[in-house]
Amino acid sequence: MKNSNVIAKPVVNLIIAKPDYQLAMDLMLQKLTLKKYSPNTIKTYMHMFKQFLEYIHPMPLHQVTTAHITHYHKELVTKHNVSSSYQNQSINAIKFYIEKVLELPKVTYDFCRPRKSKTLPKVLSMEEVAKILDTTNNIKHKAILSTIYGCGLRISECINLRIEDIDSSNMRVWVRNGKGKKDRITLLSPSLLEQLRAYYKLYRPKEWLFEGANRKQYSVSSIRQVFNRSKKKSGVHIPATVHSLRHSFATHLLDSGTNLRYIQKLLGHNSSKTTEIYTHVTQNNLINIESPFEKIQNLSTFTNKK
Repeated sequence: MKNSNVIAKPVVNLIIAKPDYQLAMDLMLQKLTLKKYSPNTIKTYMHMFKQFLEYIHPMPLHQVTTAHITHYHKELVTKHNVSSSYQNQSINAIKFYIEKVLELPKVTYDFCRPRKSKTLPKVLSMEEVAKILDTTNNIKHKAILSTIYGCGLRISECINLRIEDIDSSNMRVWVRNGKGKKDRITLLSPSLLEQLRAYYKLYRPKEWLFEGANRKQYSVSSIRQVFNRSKKKSGVHIPATVHSLRHSFATHLLDSGTNLRYIQKLLGHNSSKTTEIYTHVTQNNLINIESPFEKIQNLSTFTNKK
């Protein structure tokens, strides 16, 4: 992780040396686990909280005030030039300990959050998506990238797909336990369904839609390698990642005139309470929305390849 040791003190086993620190770490881990946070979030929160404990050492935890926490994050920015994302993750971890572990009220402290950078997502044109998919010759690899683009999935959502999540009778895909522990439904293009059926006949997955070695879930790192190889082979040189396929899905839908509220629902984005009533996508809505994946076949020969 970037900036992983930006402010740690050169002391060996600080946590073990301080019983109250160790207890705090244990309680933090227990609460995160009970609340069923994702493994990645647990790892990040525990790391960030440990960094803070190393910074305040040897101060007893009951003496820590809001001023100490604020000063810590000020140093992260002014002395160590950490990213806004890193600073926010650290704040969230400490807030979790205060609010969920100690069960103190939120009004007892106030953090100044860093502004999020206004960077635009990397978006591929439909022609560029077609080139990348066209140069992906392995049928499993092609099916994986096509599913991420055709359904607007996060990479983690793709590897978590099970066979029964492909609802061909209603032409939709169930995304279970996505970001924020939410389920949602998204589009299933007829062309993508045809491709998935061809993939299934050849590979016969048992549980996960996309399986790697020993019938386990396909790995995130493997998907990234597949995308990078295909992107390089296709001659597409813009700095895109696997997640760019999801951004492209949304952008191409918007370009084709799909209502933004529907796109937000398909992507699983949070919406304000005032717009929730308009973002609910019924089965009829889904039938009337065409995935941009369907149009790719007119720009590429890959759908006709065996």
